[in-house]
Amino acid sequence: MSGVWTVLLLWGCVFLPALSHGALVISRDASTPQGSDGATRLLKKRSTDNVEVEVYSVKVEHKVASRFAHTVITSSALNKANSSQEVFFDVDLPKTAFITNFSMEIEGQTYTGKVKEKEQAKKQYQKAVSTGQTAGLVKASGRKMEKFSVSVNIAANSNVTFILTHEELLQRKLGQYEIMTHVKPKQLVQHFEIVADIYEPQGIAFLDAYGTFISNELLPLVEKTVTDKKAHISFCPTLDQQRKCPGCDGTLIDGDFFIKYDVNRAETIGDIQIVNGYFVHFFAPPDLPRVPKNVVFVIDRSGSMGGIKMQQTKEAMLNILNDLDEDDYFGIVIFDYQISTWKESLTKANTENVSEAQKFVKEIDDRGVTNINDAVMKAVDMIMKDIQDKKVPEKSVSMVILLTDGMPNSGESSVPQIQQNVLGAMGGNMSLFCLGFGNDVDYSFLDVMSRQNQGLARRIYEGSDATVQLQGFYDEVASPLLSEVDLRYPDNLVNSLTTSHYKQLFNGSEIVVAGRLTDNSLDNFLVEVFAQGIEEDFIVKGQASAQEWDILYPEQEYIFGDFTERLWAYLTIQELLSKRGTGTAEEKGNATAQALEMSLQYSFVTPLTSMVVTKPETDKGPEGPLIADKLTEDERQKAQKFGYAAPQLMSNTWTHSRISPTYFVDGDPHFMIELPEQEDALCFNIDDKPGTIFNLVRDQLAGILVNGQTIGDKKVAPDGKVNTYFGRFGIVHQGLGVRLEVTTHDITVSQDGKQAKLFWSDTASLKGANMDLQVTKDRSLTVTLRDSVRFVVILHKVWKQHPYHQDYLGFYTLDSHLLSPSVHGLLGQFYHGVQFEVRDMRPGEVPEKPDATMLVKGQELTVTRGWQRDFRWDVKNGENIPCWFIHSNGNGLIDGNHTDYIMSGLFKTV
Repeated sequence: MSGVWTVLLLWGCVFLPALSHGALVISRDASTPQGSDGATRLLKKRSTDNVEVEVYSVKVEHKVASRFAHTVITSSALNKANSSQEVFFDVDLPKTAFITNFSMEIEGQTYTGKVKEKEQAKKQYQKAVSTGQTAGLVKASGRKMEKFSVSVNIAANSNVTFILTHEELLQRKLGQYEIMTHVKPKQLVQHFEIVADIYEPQGIAFLDAYGTFISNELLPLVEKTVTDKKAHISFCPTLDQQRKCPGCDGTLIDGDFFIKYDVNRAETIGDIQIVNGYFVHFFAPPDLPRVPKNVVFVIDRSGSMGGIKMQQTKEAMLNILNDLDEDDYFGIVIFDYQISTWKESLTKANTENVSEAQKFVKEIDDRGVTNINDAVMKAVDMIMKDIQDKKVPEKSVSMVILLTDGMPNSGESSVPQIQQNVLGAMGGNMSLFCLGFGNDVDYSFLDVMSRQNQGLARRIYEGSDATVQLQGFYDEVASPLLSEVDLRYPDNLVNSLTTSHYKQLFNGSEIVVAGRLTDNSLDNFLVEVFAQGIEEDFIVKGQASAQEWDILYPEQEYIFGDFTERLWAYLTIQELLSKRGTGTAEEKGNATAQALEMSLQYSFVTPLTSMVVTKPETDKGPEGPLIADKLTEDERQKAQKFGYAAPQLMSNTWTHSRISPTYFVDGDPHFMIELPEQEDALCFNIDDKPGTIFNLVRDQLAGILVNGQTIGDKKVAPDGKVNTYFGRFGIVHQGLGVRLEVTTHDITVSQDGKQAKLFWSDTASLKGANMDLQVTKDRSLTVTLRDSVRFVVILHKVWKQHPYHQDYLGFYTLDSHLLSPSVHGLLGQFYHGVQFEVRDMRPGEVPEKPDATMLVKGQELTVTRGWQRDFRWDVKNGENIPCWFIHSNGNGLIDGNHTDYIMSGLFKTV
């Protein structure tokens, strides 16, 4: 993984006056074309005109010693206003980096963060949240980064300096290391500097430095000094050089600054450095011939892969097939609920076979559901059979590459069972690489399964460059050089080793092993490397010798502390965190405890620790602490799907909580009443003809009305079943004079004779004195009424060319307790709870769905245990929620009959 650093500095918080009653101001995110909305321009202009905070210094300093990068970001600002102002500091850092320090210097006083156990920090966080204070610092940001954000109140004419430090090991990918710094100061900076000092004892083979924002005029400012083993890079434009034009205040500094380099490669055991009782071994021998590979591509063609995903997958596969070496053997498995193959065994990648396979790929279409288990097992069986029948080269590397965008929901659907099946079938004979396409995939499932089988998982982000991402991943594993690489060190001299056995070494990559010596005075030991190459066993032996610190690193400015020890700690913690997803419960517990202990010892912010920053007191008294966490991959995925920072930071969006009741209708249409106090849920369906309008919520005291109109499929399916869904909602707040119409195409808001329209194709917001709307592109609409209920509408997108189904909507209610006791409707009647008792459980028609007798509202009903899906967190697959299903359109549970709730119009009460 390359190193990626982003610096985004937003200074000065301006508080706009409150909007008048009923006023609506539309603001859009950065994806909205500039100039598309006058209100957007006005808000930006007013903010700019009032900024009175001057950023006078920004410095990004990288020190790299033997691939281990230590980055310090320092920025200083002056509040030139006559009153205190809130000053913001935003920095994007690589998701593979660990924050090690953060401090704020305010008027000679330093406030330094402390790394604590996450649970301990969480208590401080919850205390701060309970008093209404914001405490979260770290959020997901893009594909490779996390955003560190902090704000502090600065007195008039006062200074503040922020200092953030983080560390990571640069990983070699496709033959180079990369440091990327994203800078966006948003104003001219008196002293702006990016500087990097790199020291590599092996010698620097090449180095390049450039910026996406650097014009021909700025190019001479990128200074590079490269000698045999060290490099110094700097970029330090003056104020005038930063200007977009002479005399104007706009800045050119907005983009990415790259440093890319590689080191010289030793032909023997590689490069080994021993410093202060710790060693690190870099192994990537040059000029090795590639080993043929046996690869089966397993491609998901379920319905959710339709449209652009399938088109991009085909494009990538066509290119990948072209890139296969003639010595490779390959196969293709495609799957939905059924498993199909191009050919039943692997085929040599000659021109004729590749051309035939490409024709097969072009004909792949999307359909059905997702049977991952049988697809992967089929691929494994193909490879094992060909190995046994000696149809593939004896000296070759075998692998399965799985591409999927969903969760297993056909055939074997238990994630642990699938992982166990695959692990048993592969038996260490091949590697599994998993590509998770989009944000709806169960990435943790793929990640664990890959690591269990000596491979890795990679997320493929939905976007115009998905084809490039897929091809880029393949390029990394396209050329194996060695297999079964075993790096050996004397057991009596070395302990606390990081991973020292690797399934394969790929061209352009590098193996890194670190360890601790049993005797700090030890100055040499034997190192052996055993592996399998294309022709014969690869065996090298050599002596690792310690050198004095000042000899190994003669230029002191290029080093930082005991970097070898910190590199070992970084690698060890990363591996321990990975082990938490595999192994027995005891092994997971031991790995967690050891990772936590080391994270605290070396002051690394990891998923087990948090950095607590105490803010200075203000005129209003002491402020709560700030908490910086390290996001897990699952938290990053949810953040990218739903736009929040981490699970504990979801205070301003609709949350996934079993503490408060949730009521919703979604699907065909399925009504769900979740009752956490009773640790249970009730559900029922309403079946009627398409076009029927039902009253869902009606609160006469609050003046709130919600109606929904059903739609049907495009045509009747072959089985004759008529499916209906909600395709249109009408929401009225009579007291505010607001009327909201939500369809699968757009959202229309009417108030006082005026209209505003939002589209699902944009992320946008509509803010007023009494109501806020928030649209998340192609996903959800959140309606927040002041001091009242929140509604969430989910958009379910269906492939436009689907023969039967079309887009539909789901409706969810939060904070329903804020409505009056008289609220009613198909959903509203349950907002204040329902009492029931279940007894006499007995076998039902389906073994896993028992029947029972329910006592509710003075009646005895026969109910069936089942589940309905909650789509708030996973719009595509949903989360199964167990519930008691009431038959016959909810008769006996709902008041009256379902026909009593049919309305004559979308905004009618009768």
